[in-house]
Amino acid sequence: MALSPSGALVVIHQVGERVRRGGTVRRRARRVAALGLGTLLVMTSLAPDAQAQGPRLDRRELQRSLDEIPKGGIVGAYSAVRDGWQRWRGAAGLADLDTKRPTRPDMYHRIGSITKTFVATAVLQQVERGRIQLDAPVETYQPGLLPDRRITVRMLLNHTSHLGDYDGVLLTSPDSLEELRVRQFTDEELVRLGLEAGPTGEPGQLPGSYSNTNYIVLGLLLDKVTGMSAERYITRHVIERAGLRHTFFPRTSHLPQPHSKAYTSAFGSFPLRDFSVFNMSWAGTAGAMVSTMEDLNRFFEALFAGRLISQARLAEMRTTVPITPGAGVTDTFEYGLGLVAYDVPCGRLWGHDGGVIGMVTLSVATLDGGRQASSGLNTTWHPGSEPGQNAWIIHTFGAVCGTGDAAEAARSGQPSAEIPLIDAYAPWRR
Repeated sequence: MALSPSGALVVIHQVGERVRRGGTVRRRARRVAALGLGTLLVMTSLAPDAQAQGPRLDRRELQRSLDEIPKGGIVGAYSAVRDGWQRWRGAAGLADLDTKRPTRPDMYHRIGSITKTFVATAVLQQVERGRIQLDAPVETYQPGLLPDRRITVRMLLNHTSHLGDYDGVLLTSPDSLEELRVRQFTDEELVRLGLEAGPTGEPGQLPGSYSNTNYIVLGLLLDKVTGMSAERYITRHVIERAGLRHTFFPRTSHLPQPHSKAYTSAFGSFPLRDFSVFNMSWAGTAGAMVSTMEDLNRFFEALFAGRLISQARLAEMRTTVPITPGAGVTDTFEYGLGLVAYDVPCGRLWGHDGGVIGMVTLSVATLDGGRQASSGLNTTWHPGSEPGQNAWIIHTFGAVCGTGDAAEAARSGQPSAEIPLIDAYAPWRR
């Protein structure tokens, strides 16, 4: 089925953290909004922008920590790590439960909200060309699109517009997953649904509130100012410029080979079901892109090295504000212009995470982009998979910090090193 050039998906999650303190285990619930398995909250008292200094890649330990993921209830995982000239990639578990086909490191994967970083990069390129001003109202470029004329481009990028999100409108029950599998959306329809959801606050109010509607509007903005579709512009000026050969906006509901199946049970509502065939028109410029783990590392290397936007624009991108995962949630995390700041034991890392039904991804890098890790899972919203999700966090952040650091933090439960354990949370479970 042909896809429209836009769309978005958001699901709200509950983050359960188990932190060992004095021999006891404490569990806390946090709701985190992002595309699929959402933005990860990693709390620390370390100074901002500390530079992670990891040892040389320990390939044996990287594979060992990756192998822990399927042991914890995740069907399969794949990962790629880069440290200067050093490269490592690995896979663990199964890509297909029926045939027992194993995962491969080079599998194509739906990257969800990491798409937002590509979109933000494209918008900042237009800022450098003088075609967009960050603090100009959206009304300047798209008259009549948004009823509140106070909303600026910057507010869309950092989620302080307080535009409502449409996840609660679309994801109303487990049955809605099958309905969305074949449904076609336009950008304008998704914006309308976001507006119908109602605002979460006043434009510019802090904390902001995460909403995929923001990045659908940004896609429409790119359409207008570039004279071509946002997907085409991003492909030419971000993807190709970064030298990515396995990253694209999908034009069909099918993933290219090799790819894993995408499993979810919708929290046990039905047996694990494959959602790898899916019309992604509801994700578009908020989260429809497909990539590989190695390509994601190349993208963040190019971005942080200043090959896609200037260092001045990168500084804008890394200027964060507190935002909440969604309306009615009090926890906050630091969000820039299409970038998430992750504070971990070795310092502040930068990147994004995201997911769609059955697939979740995390890509993080040091400040200079010198050390990166990207990893993907092919299982979401499945009871009993929490240990595997926790192992995934330890593997990915440990790959950047030095493989022992994240695991040691999880064991010790130091206040400055809380490693979250993700438990997906969908709107119908509110």
